Amino acid sequence: MQEREWPDTGELVVCSVKNVKDFVAFVTLDEYNDQEGLIPISEIARGWIKYIRDHIREGQKVVCKVLNVDPQKGHIDLSLKDVNEHQRREKIRIWKNESKARKWIGFAAAEAGREDAVQAITDSLYREYPDLHPAFEDFVLEGREILDKLGLDAPIADALYKIATENVKLPTVTVSGDLYLQSSKSDGVNIIRRALRSAEPKSEDEHVEIIYLGAPNYRIKVSAPNYKEAEKSLEKASSAAIGVMKRAGGEGRFTRKAKAGKHV
Repeated sequence: MQEREWPDTGELVVCSVKNVKDFVAFVTLDEYNDQEGLIPISEIARGWIKYIRDHIREGQKVVCKVLNVDPQKGHIDLSLKDVNEHQRREKIRIWKNESKARKWIGFAAAEAGREDAVQAITDSLYREYPDLHPAFEDFVLEGREILDKLGLDAPIADALYKIATENVKLPTVTVSGDLYLQSSKSDGVNIIRRALRSAEPKSEDEHVEIIYLGAPNYRIKVSAPNYKEAEKSLEKASSAAIGVMKRAGGEGRFTRKAKAGKHV
């Protein structure tokens, strides 16, 4: 998230609970230089609250929605009850990723012998990306060349790329489909083996798994950073296997399975 002094109304923010009173909780905003905010008891939880500490306590990390910001008075009013579980999990995930990215920038600056360049590096990334962690994901996906567009010194760019490749775990999606492979020829088993080998990945960047379901059925599972790449690899693998079968006078069919979920 681009560095700002004050949050926007409606924004979700990560907060540390510092003090809980009978009718209000005081927190600091982790992403805004520990600016102080307050959550009135009416915004702690839905329904009647008997004891506020049944819902919030000192030392907790919570995700709140910003209700009102008054920079002149230094007031930030927050709501805990207006944040659902999905929003909370997603915000915490993004916040943790941004915290990691900031540490990586520090490591890169130190490795390049430019500890004084942390803010300059951060500013350069923010000019191209709304958040820091997606920048590091791009470095891994697109390669070292993408760093040349940021106008950074070569030692810093090299250090950023090295740290990205060592630390970033890209999310992946998995797609799959079933192959029907059959041959009535005397060497049919060998033909099917050739067909399955043709579906195997040709490079380390491709992740293709072939599972035996019981002749003549086989399953192909492909993992990739996004559905477009996964679908392309799945089509390539299945077409290769079917092509081998048909050229050898056998049968080959492919049935697409429903999309699987995303993994991290």
